[in-house]
Formats: sequence, structure tokens, C-alpha cells
Amino acid sequence: MRRLNKLTAVAAVTALVFAGAGCSKKSADDSAGSEDCVEKGDVKVGMAFDVGGRGDQSFNDSAAKGLDKAACDLGFEVKDAEAQDGEPESAREERLQQLVDAGYNPVIAVGFAYSAAVGKIAKANPDVNFAIVDDAVEGDNIANLVFAEEQGSFLVGAAAALKSETDNIGFVGGVETELIKKFEAGYEAGAKAVNPKIKVQSVYLTTPPDFSGFADPAKGNTAATGMFEKGADVVYHAAGGSGGGVFQAATDAKKWAIGVDSDQAKTADEAVRGSILTSMVKNIDVAVYDFLKSVDEGKAKTGPQVYDLKVDGVGYSTTGGNIDDITKKLDEYKQQIIDGDITVPSK
Repeated sequence: MRRLNKLTAVAAVTALVFAGAGCSKKSADDSAGSEDCVEKGDVKVGMAFDVGGRGDQSFNDSAAKGLDKAACDLGFEVKDAEAQDGEPESAREERLQQLVDAGYNPVIAVGFAYSAAVGKIAKANPDVNFAIVDDAVEGDNIANLVFAEEQGSFLVGAAAALKSETDNIGFVGGVETELIKKFEAGYEAGAKAVNPKIKVQSVYLTTPPDFSGFADPAKGNTAATGMFEKGADVVYHAAGGSGGGVFQAATDAKKWAIGVDSDQAKTADEAVRGSILTSMVKNIDVAVYDFLKSVDEGKAKTGPQVYDLKVDGVGYSTTGGNIDDITKKLDEYKQQIIDGDITVPSK
């Protein structure tokens, strides 16, 4: 992604917001405009994506899937915009306020990087409903769509350990934040539940306030390649659009990679899908759709909405059949977590 300096990022906000869904990058699952969709009504929904936007094949695309389904099923008019790498906090605030000023209600912010902006703009607009994915922001008009990422990561960590032939696996985090550390903690716990002596390599691509680690496939490739060269034979990424580089590295090394957020064996470039062992599925689309359904029913959800294993908010994918031989074991771990017999660490 082309990097923008702060002045350029601020200047770009208005154009991004008012470009509309019709000018945005489309996901493969975009159903808006289908002949099967209901007639458009009066509700206008705005969505502010994190860095990478539509087309990241992961986090943002999962949110977009829920938005597009709601647009089709419920007749909502939708508009979206995306964050730019390196932009200042004021750009996020302005993006949300521009959507509000254009009559969009509710407004959904995708990603924890919007936390401060959502808190500020929601307080300034008490009659507008807001939702934020991946963080808890207090406010009477804010829904917090949060997930038990550590639980889903535990299961793919167990899968990695069960499939590893070198007892050496890796984790690539996009940006070193408390949220992404939840993925790492669960992954390592799952792997060590299978093999207490397994080696888990870990690398983060960037640290805040640099969020480019979610949209830099070249860095993802370099990090994963280094892990494979040091003996890893399975690498899990929680790095958004940078995961494409992890998949390419696995393909080149003839090793395994694990996807995140979406079933990436279905969404990644076809040339690398064969290297994806499984994905930690985080059903952001379900959370977004649930929130929008509550808006449609006149009872917009507010406060924490937690999506964990118990409600299938997280899980693992089986596309490709690469883990068919171990799903019984993974499901045993899943049930133990649901029953409380296993407590998965988040740090």
C-alpha cells in the first residue's frame, strides 16, 4: 500500500468517505445490488475500515461481508471508507464525523485503532448508534463487538503442534498490541497443550503508532521466511493483509501457514491456497450482521457483545481437508474450553 504523510492522509479523508460503496474495492462476497436483495429503505449505514480496507482477504473483508449481507437482506444503503497507513488520529475522527454528517446512522468502526475516535465522536453525537469491532469503548450509544481470539487461536495452535514434524512453529503478528498478543498467547497455549516442549518463534512486524504491519505483505514474507529457515514448519499469522506474504513464504518453502479471521483457503490468492493448513475463523461478519439486525428491529445493541467458542464466534476452518485427521482431537479441546476445563490465557 502506498504510504501517506499526515497532511496527505487528512486531505484524503473527505474523498474517501464520500466515494461510497460503489467506488470501494469489492470483496468476493459482495452481494449488494443482487436481484435477490430487498428494496432499499431509509436506513443508511456507514462503515470505516482499518488499514487495508476491502480486499485484504481477512479482517476487513469479513466485516464487509456482514455489511453487504445486511444491505441485501435488510435494504440498507451503505457507504464505506478506509484508514490510510500513517494517518493521524484526527483523520479517523474526521472520517467518522463525515459519515455522521452525511446522515449515516449507525456507523461501524472496524478495528481497535478507532477506539479513541469512536469514544469522542459517539459522545458528540448521542443520537447516532455506533459499533466498534475488537475493542470495548464506553458509551450509551456504542456496541462493542469483541471476540475470544485466544480461544480460536488455541485450537489452531493445537493443530500446528499436531501437524509439525520439527517441533518448531511460528507466529507473525501484524502490530504489537494487546489484542494481537491474545492471538499469540492462545496459539502458544494450544501448541504446548499438545507438546509442552515445542518451540514457538514469534515476530511482530510493527509497533504502534505504526499500523502498516497489517498491510505489508513483503514484511510478512520476510518474517515467515526467517522462521522457516530457523526450522519452523508451520507459521500462523495475525497480520491482516500482510498475511499474503506469509502464505507466499510457506508456498515457496513447501511448509504450512495458518490463516486468520476468514477461511483464507477460500479467500487468499489461488496460487498460495494449497499451503494453508487451516485458519482461525473469527466471525466478524456475523457480529456486524447481528448488530445491524438489531438496528433494523429498532433495538440497537449497546455495550459488550462477546463472540466466543460457545456461540461459534471463533473457530477453525477445514477447507482443503488438511486437518481432517485431527479434527476429533481439536473438537475435544474445543469442548473442554467451552466446559471450563481449559482456561485459555489472553496474555
